[in-house]
Amino acid sequence: LLEGTHYLPGADMADVAWKLVATNLSDLAAKGAEPLGVLLGHQLGRDDDAFLAGLAEVLAHYNVPLLGGDTVAGGGPQAHGLTAIGRATHKPVPSRSGAQIGHGLWVTGPLGDAMLGFEALRDGTNADHTAYSRPLALLPQGQTLAPLVSAMMDVSDGLLLDAFRLAEASGVTLAIDSAAVPVADLARRMECLRWGDDYQLLFTL
Repeated sequence: LLEGTHYLPGADMADVAWKLVATNLSDLAAKGAEPLGVLLGHQLGRDDDAFLAGLAEVLAHYNVPLLGGDTVAGGGPQAHGLTAIGRATHKPVPSRSGAQIGHGLWVTGPLGDAMLGFEALRDGTNADHTAYSRPLALLPQGQTLAPLVSAMMDVSDGLLLDAFRLAEASGVTLAIDSAAVPVADLARRMECLRWGDDYQLLFTL
């Protein structure tokens, strides 16, 4: 995560730590994997105590150990790296490339909550911003879906872009009924389909 790109300057560093871990665990969820631990690369900076508190909180939430990593002092925007290590719970491990002609396209939940949360933080309103600042990795859902799906990935860059990536990897064309996609704001449906950071699972079966 890079300050000013993946989170707003001045963000609560406890939230940044949570997001750093959860977004990487979401990649494991998309593989139906069980997390074994994480490796952290952290640039020392403002409010490291809050970052460590948030890190402890998210690791306890997912019952995932910190296996090691490194810290560095530096200037400019803060940068944080994390590698999540997991173990497959089902083989073959779901990939983006298995979608088949005639299969349906599904998503685990509504899209656009992160967009609304980002706007709440940016504009300083009292609206709920949890979906953006503390996303959830859908590990149980991924493990349940792994034996059933033909392809699966998480929605980190928006449904339309990620669905394109899945289609391209699978060598198929996807037809999306936008009216059937669950969204957080019906009046802004297309924005919800384009915005990322929701970390729902997108899959075919």
